[in-house]
Amino acid sequence: MLLRLRPSLLQAAAPPPFFRRATVPVRRTLSATAAEAAGTASAGDGAAAPGPPRRNARKAAVPPREIVRTALFLPPGVERDAAVTPEMVIPGSNIVVGPYAGDAKVKEAEYVKSSASARDCPKDDRPEFAVLGRSNVGKSSLINSLTRRKEAALTSKKPGKTQTINHFLINKSWYLVDLPGYGFAAASQSARMDWSSFTKGYFLNRDTLVGVLLLIDASIPPTKIDLDCANWLGRNNIGFTFVFTKCDKVKKGKGGRPEENIKVFQDTISELYSEPPPWIMTSSVTGLGRDGLLLHMSQLRNFWDNEAV
Repeated sequence: MLLRLRPSLLQAAAPPPFFRRATVPVRRTLSATAAEAAGTASAGDGAAAPGPPRRNARKAAVPPREIVRTALFLPPGVERDAAVTPEMVIPGSNIVVGPYAGDAKVKEAEYVKSSASARDCPKDDRPEFAVLGRSNVGKSSLINSLTRRKEAALTSKKPGKTQTINHFLINKSWYLVDLPGYGFAAASQSARMDWSSFTKGYFLNRDTLVGVLLLIDASIPPTKIDLDCANWLGRNNIGFTFVFTKCDKVKKGKGGRPEENIKVFQDTISELYSEPPPWIMTSSVTGLGRDGLLLHMSQLRNFWDNEAV
């Protein structure tokens, strides 16, 4: 069965003013299964109990509940007036778990190919999520964390290493796509323009794109380039989720703790959006937000799959 682009999903994945919420099946209340999924989002890939902690591993911080305010993201299948309790919200996020939430396990991940342009990308009909952010925001670390493979996306101390569109096949059913970072000051102006051009070409011409994971460094105050990127995605009707990275870090001299920076970012975004885009806190060091993000992606992906024609 062939799949095609579903504008309604992209609209559902990021609210107005740039998006209209999709028309989806009405559910007055969330199912018990959905509520249970939200409450167990941090349980890992189906393991009965977590293994012993790694040596020198940092303890995952409990996401501060006070920044999960009333501005919730309602995914496909959840009506605006649905009865939502705190247990139905993914920890450390504003994302409600809806009826399309399903299997979020990553059982296998394999590198497929690197493409120099959108037309060179895999041509099958599997859905995909693109990972985008500034060159030193932790894109590769997040991909490694999601797939639990240390070298799924090579990390480097030198920002701007990724210069191609890299596809990773997850569970032989969907793709995670590593895109070149933006805002790499050490690159030449011509190189930055080239990267920007083919990345935008990917966004505008990729029919199997379910949504974008837009990574934001929570260890520093909001930056204009991140807001500009979000605005560009919005203007082009491309659904995205704000993924706050490095939520375990506090950088001296750069101002603010992660939760403070996130709140400032939220306040800034609220001036642009009449309804909140989805967001979630993560840390590739502690594992914070990993399972919740995969659960969020599962409900968007399942909605996309169920709308196949």
